[in-house]
Amino acid sequence: MTAAAPRASVLFVCVHNAGRSQMAAAFLTHLAGDRIEVRSAGSAPGHRVNPAAVAAMAEVGIDISDRRPKVLTAEAVRSSDYVITMGCGDACPYHPGTHYRDWPLDDPAGQGLEAVRPIRDAIRARVEELVAEIDSAS
Repeated sequence: MTAAAPRASVLFVCVHNAGRSQMAAAFLTHLAGDRIEVRSAGSAPGHRVNPAAVAAMAEVGIDISDRRPKVLTAEAVRSSDYVITMGCGDACPYHPGTHYRDWPLDDPAGQGLEAVRPIRDAIRARVEELVAEIDSAS
C-alpha cells in the first residue's frame, strides 16, 4: 500500500526564517502529519532558529532545535498551493493560482520567552484554521 499524495503544499515565509515561519511549519507538520506538504523559508534567512522560539515550542512538546533557516526561492513559491507570509513584505514572488495569506504577527527576534509565547499561540490558532480550510477544500 502506498501513501497518498499530500492534499496541498504550504510555504511559510518570514524575513529570517528563524521564528514565526519555523513555528508555523512545525505546528502544521504536527497537526496535519503527511497530509500536507510543509516548507518554510526567509527573504533574508538568519544563521539559526531563534532560541526563544525553540524553547516556546518545546513547552508544547514540539522540537524545532534541529531546524535551519532556508532562503526563499521562486521555485518554492511556484510549487506551493498556499504561501503564508509573516512580515516579509514585497520580497515574496507572486505566482498565479497560489493562495496567499498574510499573517500580521509580532516578530519574536530579540524577544524573550514571555513575549514569544503569545506569538506561538497565535500561530497555532492560525495554523489550525488553515488546516480546516485545506481539509474543507479537498
